[in-house]
Amino acid sequence: MERPKVIFLDAVGTIFGVKGSVGEVYSQIAREFGVATSAETLNEMFLQSFKAAPPPVFPDVQEQDIPQYEFEWWFQIASNTFKQAGVFEQFYDFSAFFSEVYIHFGTAEPWFVYDDVIPALTKWQKMGIELGIVSNFDSRLYSVLQALELRDFFSSITISTQAGAAKPDPQIFAIALEKHNCEPAAAWHIGDSIAEDYQAAKAAGLRGIWINRGNE
Repeated sequence: MERPKVIFLDAVGTIFGVKGSVGEVYSQIAREFGVATSAETLNEMFLQSFKAAPPPVFPDVQEQDIPQYEFEWWFQIASNTFKQAGVFEQFYDFSAFFSEVYIHFGTAEPWFVYDDVIPALTKWQKMGIELGIVSNFDSRLYSVLQALELRDFFSSITISTQAGAAKPDPQIFAIALEKHNCEPAAAWHIGDSIAEDYQAAKAAGLRGIWINRGNE
């Protein structure tokens, strides 16, 4: 197998994951606001709300306004999660709760790095392979990578909210490849989603590699 010029990786679910589940984090912080509900229910409702949400792309938005659009995109998912769980009305101030959750997910606290990640990144870096991220996450990714001490491995970060395209759209891969002046055939993309990572990368001309994290 020919060595790639660039290896792109997905972020959440591939490089790092949520400790426990999103539902557990939501449930824990909700308790601080006097709202008690099961983590399992919240996680189920979160996954439904997340899958039903439109792609996180804001093509006609000024760059400085993107963080606000990201915040509002996640606010809708979180509010739908608690509405479907039947406890939204119990919040005295849902906006204050959500602000705390949103800030929390921009830190290292709710995340863990998969065991195989740092050895692989270190090996590829020593081999002289360029590394990049292609993710449908938002601009909190920069602070999370910094907090998890992973930022320095990557020479490019391409996220849907800034690229104006989200996986599986081939456009997001084209934007990432341009940053490395790389042809699709000379790049790999590794991710935990068969549709958004493996199949999408192959459709864009890259070598797609699916990593089974037990997420689907």
